Amino acid sequence: MPPPHGFTYETHRDGSVRITHHGHTATTLRGPRAETFLTEVANGDAQLVMARWTGNYRRGTERTARAHPRNRR
Repeated sequence: MPPPHGFTYETHRDGSVRITHHGHTATTLRGPRAETFLTEVANGDAQLVMARWTGNYRRGTERTARAHPRNRR
C-alpha cells in the first residue's frame, strides 16, 4: 500500500487549521483539536498524520475482509 500523499494544511490567524487533499478542503480544525494536530504534525510524518485526521486512510484489513465468507458472492 503506498503512503498517503496530496495533503496540505494552512494555519489561520484565529488558530484554526484547514487540511486540504489535492486542493479540496477535507476538514477544518479549531481550538484544542487544532493545537493537538499541529503538535502531531511537528513530531511525525505530516502526510500520515493528515490522512489519519481526515479519515482518508486505509486500515490494512481490506484484503482480509474481502475473503470473509460474509463478503463472498
